[in-house]
Formats: sequence, C-alpha cells, structure tokens
Amino acid sequence: MSTAPAPGPRDPKPDPSDRPEPKPKPALIFDDPLDQQSADDTDRGWGERGPSGGSAADLARFLDEKPPHHI
Repeated sequence: MSTAPAPGPRDPKPDPSDRPEPKPKPALIFDDPLDQQSADDTDRGWGERGPSGGSAADLARFLDEKPPHHI
C-alpha cells in the first residue's frame, strides 16, 4: 500500500479570494422623521396650483374656485 495521493481529479480547496464579498448592511438612520417636510405640508400636497404669473391663469383659478351660488 502506498501513501501517495491517488491520481485523478480532486475537489480543490476553495480559495478565499474567490468568494464574493458580502454585501454591506444598510446603514441605520436615526433622524427624526418629523423634521422632514411631507407632501401634506405644502400647498401642492393639498391640491393647490403653483404660482402662475398670467392673468388668464388667475381667471381660470377664480372660475374653478367660485362657489356655485356665484354663477
């Protein structure tokens, strides 16, 4: 009996440099969420139109917002 390794293919030992790098964990953010402005804090969040500079836009807004008893 011989102590020499058997000839033929063998499973190679995994090389540590062949392993994929682990993904970094997402950073935890401890900011106060109430310090950030939400969409409801703006006029646009409530459905308001942005500022416009034309008189036609002002008339359109007036007609859109006019109560029904003013028609």
